[in-house]
Amino acid sequence: MATVRLISDEEAGDAVKAVYADIRATRGTDFINNFWRALACDPATLKRTWEEVKAVMGAPGALDPLTREMIYIAVSAANACSYCVHSHTAAARAKGMTDAQLGELVSIVALAGKTNHLANALQVPVDPAFEVK
Repeated sequence: MATVRLISDEEAGDAVKAVYADIRATRGTDFINNFWRALACDPATLKRTWEEVKAVMGAPGALDPLTREMIYIAVSAANACSYCVHSHTAAARAKGMTDAQLGELVSIVALAGKTNHLANALQVPVDPAFEVK
């Protein structure tokens, strides 16, 4: 259960309605997911977060949209955010991610978690060859 009220379209103020309209227009859908409805309890945070998501996830860049979604899944899994794992897995599938790609991604996330823990536990010093000069 959410710790805040999810703001419906009917109860949204003008600032929230504007962000909801931009989400719909940007994504080409009528669906506003619960993450945005929860953030709408604080319209300034809703707007700021949506603008950052558009800038990072939606703007053209060196990484293609599927790769961005897969990175988001990996970080969300590492941070144990079930909501974001589900949301970005759905987005990645919509962008063409296959079951094989998801399986490989999960294997990499699991391996990275294991080796990160080992390196941290052993306090392995960074090799000079890996440092930027």
